[in-house]
Amino acid sequence: MKDKTAVIILAAGKGTRMASDKAKVLHPIEGKEMIRFVVDEAVRVAGHNVVVVVGTQAEKVRAVVSESHPGVRFARQDEQLGTGHAVSCAIPELPDNAEHVLILCGDVPFIRASTLAELMEAHIRSENVITVLGAEMDNPYGYGRLVTDEDNRVRAIVEEADATEAQRKIRLINSGIYCVDRHALKSFLDRVRPENVQKEMYLTDIVGIAAGEGGRIGMVVCTDNHEIMGINTPADLRQACAVIASNENP
Repeated sequence: MKDKTAVIILAAGKGTRMASDKAKVLHPIEGKEMIRFVVDEAVRVAGHNVVVVVGTQAEKVRAVVSESHPGVRFARQDEQLGTGHAVSCAIPELPDNAEHVLILCGDVPFIRASTLAELMEAHIRSENVITVLGAEMDNPYGYGRLVTDEDNRVRAIVEEADATEAQRKIRLINSGIYCVDRHALKSFLDRVRPENVQKEMYLTDIVGIAAGEGGRIGMVVCTDNHEIMGINTPADLRQACAVIASNENP
């Protein structure tokens, strides 16, 4: 599967809530930059068919990644126009032989290669156009909810601000990690429009586009919520360090 799989890692953001001059993905967790955690796992799944989307402090991010993985490719997102736009920037860098694309975030350092492989295997086995990595949360506040049908297929991702009262009670959340058919991905992205308050291209919109066409949208539920933990604030960073420390000292 490595030969037919590519990974896009979104790592262009500044991370203003980190209250730091350093690009978010360069913040260290127990001495190791968080972007390196993600790239290490991506390479285990896809070899060097990995594209890192850079923007803020692009050359520093490139240098950190290339030091340990010189075969990784890079795409530049000069304007922060949303996650959909970031993925669009990476499309030209995908290898020609890639049939499936895993999309990851550079600020989710604990995702495991085994979970990504499970996601990809489910995607291929079910012949999905998109497969979403979800998770069950006791308190899903702030997360996009996964709206499913009677066959447990994803029909939409609804953000907290746009959710109805009934949808806010859904405990199944979107991790922001996807496996997408490579050729369908470009078609979906071409139709994403920045018709939202932020005037950004949201990657989540591809789910609604695929559902509207009757595409098969599957889901894998992550069994360890630490894996999808995003680092957005100094408090998150401290928590991540605590996770590392607890794993080293059982």
